[in-house]
Amino acid sequence: MPRSPYTVGKVMTTPVVAVQAGAGFKEIADTLKRWQVTAMPVLDGERRVIGVVSEADLLAKEEFHDRPPGMIDQMRGLDRTAKAGAIVAGDLMSAPALTVHAEATLPQAARIMAHNRVKRLPVVDGDGVLRGVVSRSDLLKVFLRTDDDIADEVRREVIDRVFPVSHRGVQVTVGEGVVTLTGTVPERDLIPLAQRLAHTVEGVVAVECVLGVPPYGSGAPVI
Repeated sequence: MPRSPYTVGKVMTTPVVAVQAGAGFKEIADTLKRWQVTAMPVLDGERRVIGVVSEADLLAKEEFHDRPPGMIDQMRGLDRTAKAGAIVAGDLMSAPALTVHAEATLPQAARIMAHNRVKRLPVVDGDGVLRGVVSRSDLLKVFLRTDDDIADEVRREVIDRVFPVSHRGVQVTVGEGVVTLTGTVPERDLIPLAQRLAHTVEGVVAVECVLGVPPYGSGAPVI
């Protein structure tokens, strides 16, 4: 299997805007505005991520702004009303925090985001200490790879490994991220494997496989 050099740690954004659990409402609002972010990690005293506070969390205070304080206190069993009465990050944040490790692959991070419907994830080390933040746009950075770079990796990590003897019979071309495999190889059964593995190379948009077997083989090119 080809091993992509791209992990969350390679594409994440650093340094990270974050607040301590004791940060006040005004400080949180000011920080979000100053750094033009919609959410940020909340840290404990050892920089471990314990939650995430967002604009939506702060908006609860405005949502229930016309409710008497006593009424809000009576409704504290409800999450939104509890947030409406909160004044520090530790009470406003969503917890536990949804995080990802720097060593995670980009597909793993993408699946976490899609499954949980979030746009970004704090990146932590093995102790839960904040290292960065990865967003949807960060994950798309792989599609900025040049066609030549992608072609080199497909040849090196896929074709040369799947067809160690007959790899010279395969031509790899890449245009706008679309990989095209042409040529002939005697190992008909390995052609679908080469196509699947080419798809796993980061930055590949699609794979067109028109590899075939030599005339003395058992049939027409496999597509």
